[in-house]
Amino acid sequence: MKKIKAIYKIICIFTLIGVILCFQNSGITNIYKTTNNNPNKNVNLNAMAKVIANFQAADINTVLDTYYGTLTGYVADCPLCSGKLGCTGQNVLDRTTEYEDAQYGKVRIVASSSNLPCGSIVRFLNNTVSETGVITAIVLDRGVTGTSLDLLVESTDIALTKIGSRKINYDILRFGWTRE
Repeated sequence: MKKIKAIYKIICIFTLIGVILCFQNSGITNIYKTTNNNPNKNVNLNAMAKVIANFQAADINTVLDTYYGTLTGYVADCPLCSGKLGCTGQNVLDRTTEYEDAQYGKVRIVASSSNLPCGSIVRFLNNTVSETGVITAIVLDRGVTGTSLDLLVESTDIALTKIGSRKINYDILRFGWTRE
């Protein structure tokens, strides 16, 4: 019994000391201020929006706009044609219908009105001329009005039988020579 009383007294003393220390520490009100020395400490939402826009701009297949117009076909030696592309002056009388673009690779050539700047990239569906059904083309010529496109083809027969004149929706992938 004496041992139990001794243990009880020790426990009470430690409890009393703990209570006293708690009351002493409760009066301490230190304010700690932390500083962030990281130069990127602020979240700049404008910068984040620019980064997202750059990612989208880097994706060359992101559609920038969609137009509705008429698709027709033409050949370089048509009665009103000079055989030279209006945007580059390149001679296409040799039946050239494609252009090697730095970003898009091998693309078809189309004529457009000045609504689309030279170098613009468009994409539309046409399974009579393309094996995949999707045509990606670059505006390198002029001579049509409004939102119409005129696809450069190898022969008058292809222009009349495989393209004719049809209404299409086409996507703009690039306005002009740079994607901005």
